[in-house]
Amino acid sequence: MLWQEDENREIEVPERVVDVNFRINTKCIPLEHAWLLSTALRERLPWLEEEEHVAIHTIHGPESGNGWYRPDDAETELLYVSRRTRMTLRLPVARVEEAIGALEGKPLRLGSFELLPDRPSVHPLSKSSTLFSRHVVTRPEEPEEEMVQRLADELQEMGIRVKKLLCGRESRLHHPQGEVLTRSVMVADLRVDEAVRLQERGLGPQRLMGCGIFIPHKDIATLND
Repeated sequence: MLWQEDENREIEVPERVVDVNFRINTKCIPLEHAWLLSTALRERLPWLEEEEHVAIHTIHGPESGNGWYRPDDAETELLYVSRRTRMTLRLPVARVEEAIGALEGKPLRLGSFELLPDRPSVHPLSKSSTLFSRHVVTRPEEPEEEMVQRLADELQEMGIRVKKLLCGRESRLHHPQGEVLTRSVMVADLRVDEAVRLQERGLGPQRLMGCGIFIPHKDIATLND
């Protein structure tokens, strides 16, 4: 854990990178779907492989809560989709129109399941001073303290002051070449410009499998207690 106190200041969020949300018309998909979704979207949008500042959020239902915990039997479980469930891509603004045209109303196959992206909406990145990622890639048998220091160094290289950084529970994502080991990560007490930079760039590899993508989280000031 790394913890320091400081004040925040506000700036306007630049519209360089945005989140594009799609409603998804399906009853359920595999809970362990990161690789399947990445494969389906890369086939439809081949430029995802090369474009900077792109990411594919994994899909989460209401039972996922804040995403800090993950079921132990995720590989065999199904995610039942509600009306609020969204498929989200983080994209440069210049790619938004092309992505919507390629995805809206056109089914995507996730193994034996199918989902239909529909009714897209575009959202700016968050100004929140507290961000978290459900999955940030860690190294086999890497102690939490070492991961905290490694991530702190990477953030500082991005010009982001590290005031509060927490690592959460480990999880594993299926990949054909072997499981991807991850931890959930929270970064707090960010200035707005730092929060936007972290959302734009992400942290670590496997961004197209939902790793290293930061989203707003509730303020953690109460953890001081």
